[in-house]
Amino acid sequence: MKVWAVANQKGGVGKTTSSIALAGLLADAGKRVLIVDLDPHGSMTSYFGHDPDTLEHSVFDLFLHQGNVPEGLPESLLLPTSHEHIRLLPSSTALATLERQSPGQNGLGLVIAKSLAQLWNEFDYAIIDSPPLLGVLMVNAMAASQHLVIPVQTEFLALKGLERMVNTLKMVNRSRKQALPFTIVPTLFDRRTQASLGTLRVLRDTYPDTLWQAFIPVDTKLRDASRLGMVPSRNDSNSRGVIAYRALLKHLLAHVPASQVA
Repeated sequence: MKVWAVANQKGGVGKTTSSIALAGLLADAGKRVLIVDLDPHGSMTSYFGHDPDTLEHSVFDLFLHQGNVPEGLPESLLLPTSHEHIRLLPSSTALATLERQSPGQNGLGLVIAKSLAQLWNEFDYAIIDSPPLLGVLMVNAMAASQHLVIPVQTEFLALKGLERMVNTLKMVNRSRKQALPFTIVPTLFDRRTQASLGTLRVLRDTYPDTLWQAFIPVDTKLRDASRLGMVPSRNDSNSRGVIAYRALLKHLLAHVPASQVA
């Protein structure tokens, strides 16, 4: 199984859309895909028609065992989605309380990694949607993943958030045996605005080695897919957004080393 995390410490940059679009394209190709919603807002969970406010069981259950994960628990939490090849490990609003509960508890940073280990042979890919906050949940996403995708909105305020995210990654890498490789993905690009054009130039100048050189455009078809609870490629496979995500997936598959597969 390949494990990718999608993260940024700034909200509203397209993390959930990117996670679902990539998962959908992989699933369209027949891959078995697990999506993991670690955001207490539960946008990914809501996307597929599950209510994070009322779910009786969720990913939160994994954190209730002092850093251990009981055998069979992750599989028991999986929910269906509108795509037959995608299963969801759902979020709940209870995750918002985790930061207050976690001080003093050892081993909580590896809960998701331990959970995915139990599901390793059941899926070809796992994509983790992270919260826009540095804390135990984002640490879990990074600890479990083999490659990090960092969506960044092409507007100048997003550049500071990206800088914080890259600094966080450097800090996390100091505690890892191997540095976590990452790809920066420009999102919500609107070529009609100077803000988008200028931000893209800055990104290309500042992060030449880790930036995906293309971009995800603003596309109302992505919003339509969300409203329908469908992966974008099933809603309109030839929309501008889906074409861009298809190119991004091709880039990731070409540049993520095969050695990352355990």
